[in-house]
Amino acid sequence: MKPIAIIGAGITGLTAAFYLKRKGVPVTVYEAGGRVGGVIQSIRKNGFLAESGPNTILETSPKISQLVRDLNLESRRLNTNPNAEARYVVRGGRPIAMPSSQLGIFTSKLLSARAKFALIREPFVPPRRDGVEESVAEFVTRRLNKEFLDHAVDALVAGIYAGDPHKLSLPHAFPKLKALEDNYGSMIKGRLFGTRRKSGEVAKDRAPKFSFGEGLQVLPDTLAAQLGDSLKLNAPVTKLAQSSDGWRVTTAGGEAEHSAVIYCGTAHRLAELKVESQSPLNFSALSEINYPPVASVVLGFRREDVTHPCAGFGMLIPKIEGFKILGTIFLSALFPNRAPAGHLNLTSYVGGARYPELASLPPEKLIELVCKDLRALLGVRGEPIFQHVALYPKAIPQYNVGYGKYRDLLNDIESKAPNLFFAGHYRDGVSLGDSIVSGVNIVERVENFLK
Repeated sequence: MKPIAIIGAGITGLTAAFYLKRKGVPVTVYEAGGRVGGVIQSIRKNGFLAESGPNTILETSPKISQLVRDLNLESRRLNTNPNAEARYVVRGGRPIAMPSSQLGIFTSKLLSARAKFALIREPFVPPRRDGVEESVAEFVTRRLNKEFLDHAVDALVAGIYAGDPHKLSLPHAFPKLKALEDNYGSMIKGRLFGTRRKSGEVAKDRAPKFSFGEGLQVLPDTLAAQLGDSLKLNAPVTKLAQSSDGWRVTTAGGEAEHSAVIYCGTAHRLAELKVESQSPLNFSALSEINYPPVASVVLGFRREDVTHPCAGFGMLIPKIEGFKILGTIFLSALFPNRAPAGHLNLTSYVGGARYPELASLPPEKLIELVCKDLRALLGVRGEPIFQHVALYPKAIPQYNVGYGKYRDLLNDIESKAPNLFFAGHYRDGVSLGDSIVSGVNIVERVENFLK
């Protein structure tokens, strides 16, 4: 049997390759760069651990915990500190703890009495049934009010997508919110009376979070070690050519024949890929998907130089507050050994759809910008004793209004070329957990094809 070609050694491609190989299916993984893991990158230096991309995995599906077990990584898994669950949203220039329960929102200082009344009224707002695709902002202002959008949802959207709620599509970016209104007529009714999730799935706001002792890089590195010679680094795919019984994959190193191809890269790279096929396949529309730049700025401070306790998960910042950073994760509160004793590890994000021009500032300017906001928000004094900056020029695909046409395009291509598959964050959700589940699920589809 000719091997399955997997394009992209991010977490989706590595997961798919691992499970296919375990099932006895030969694979070849082509990675354009010189390392695996995509945006996952953990760097240990001077007692600090910097996560350049995501910081935790949300365990929303049993398929995620199963992968950890199958890789024998359970002993290296680190759950977040149970005393660091507090999340903050900035209002009035200071971080305010989000309520830990649904009823707690009525005593919280995060929202005004008018916004709290809007929450009480929400179950009585008639659902929209005209089939019009709404943005997240349109949905929230219709069912709640503008204050909810400006002071809560805008911050949430920045934390998940680094996105703009006025552009993000409700059914594509937050399909479960849409489903609550469709099925129960109300978000609150759906939360109160909704049925249990299938297959052990857990909502993202309640899912356990975890990492590993030496950071998230442990996961892709362990997957890569299992693949051995099946993994080809520095091997960008330049052309796919369909044959009578598979695909010919071309890289700088030559050509190879494969029985099927799984594309696990980015949408914008797929749009650039040269494809020769029996049925015309046009990927050019995928170049329209917006991937705004995001910079990760990891700073280390002495504990005594920060007024705020930084004892929770982190803080999110609505645009209306006027700060430049999107949010900050208190990484040293979440896991041990992320900073030396008596120090804090604060990981902030800049750019996104809100301020894309700021992400590409020189590192020293980014550090200066972040320090200015942290001084105002967390009472930071003095200069950081640790610094690490990483830029992702095309970071997170934006599931903006109209995103369905791209998913329809991918479905159409798969129907025309049944031995060509697509998986990853541009199709199945942007979180790290979503990407893992996407890699697991695509294996089932490939198996069905091979049978």
